[in-house]
Amino acid sequence: MMIKFATIGTNWITQEFIKAAKEVSDFILTAVYSRTEEKAKEFAEKVGASLTFTSLEEMAKSDAIDAVYIASPNSFHAEQAILLMNHGKHVLCEKPIASNTAELQAMIEAAKRNNVVLMEAMKTTLLPNFQAIRDHVHKIGKVRRYFASYCQYSSRYDAYKQGTILNAFNPAFSNGALMDIGIYCLYPMVVLFGKPLSIKANSTMLESGVDGEGSIILDYGDMDAVVMYSKITNSYIPSEIQGENGSIIIDAIHTPTKVEIRYRDGRVEDITQSQTHHPMYYEAKEFIELIQMGKKESETNSHYHSLTTMDIIEQARKQTGIIFPADK
Repeated sequence: MMIKFATIGTNWITQEFIKAAKEVSDFILTAVYSRTEEKAKEFAEKVGASLTFTSLEEMAKSDAIDAVYIASPNSFHAEQAILLMNHGKHVLCEKPIASNTAELQAMIEAAKRNNVVLMEAMKTTLLPNFQAIRDHVHKIGKVRRYFASYCQYSSRYDAYKQGTILNAFNPAFSNGALMDIGIYCLYPMVVLFGKPLSIKANSTMLESGVDGEGSIILDYGDMDAVVMYSKITNSYIPSEIQGENGSIIIDAIHTPTKVEIRYRDGRVEDITQSQTHHPMYYEAKEFIELIQMGKKESETNSHYHSLTTMDIIEQARKQTGIIFPADK
């Protein structure tokens, strides 16, 4: 069964998603949405979509669409997703799926009410090398620490320093380092280890009202987790899961391409899986298969995992004073 898609967002991430999703045999791109007709037509031509929409309501009503990939600014996710789900459309929503837990709860309720799939487009946890981590973590014995680092200097930070505040550093769009980058450290942790008992967060705030970088220590009782993230510096260190018998070394937590176990006795086991497809292929495939099988949520990128991750983010924001207009 072919699944007819529309997309919201005309940025590079949408282009990458379409490129990846076209590798899934049952994906077909039907329509694109943009606020202006000119941009919608230009993007549709670029990606090979036959229909364009400048009205979300009209797109939601269209019989030519089964599912929508949302890659608009974070602050628009909930409103757009709920509108689409209320018209029976399945929704794959770019991470972070919402601005806060209240929005996400409303989205989940809409998905259940309308009997449609809602899934957060978190690519990391559906990649072959993340599955390798899940399959082999038992080998390192009792886990005592999860450490994840993702620090990537944003190309938009130079503009920010020159006085131009682009979306990435604008709290109006529910943005900042924790929302954009930190989530890549937190979501895999939640899938592997569940909900922490407590958290302690620190952030470096920028004058625009978003965080430029930060770190969180999370208590799991018999283990702890440490995550570091940044949009204003780079880091070159790998991430690591430390167990009593050895450690799993992960080259890049957001898109792992090399994963190995280093045992205490000096042995090294390479558990890397070959990743033959575009990194976003796996989320598209998971989402399409859920629709085809009549399932309503992913077991990995589940509503619970998304809610737990968003709850951690919300706690961290409260502790460090990151407030969005969407919170009010």
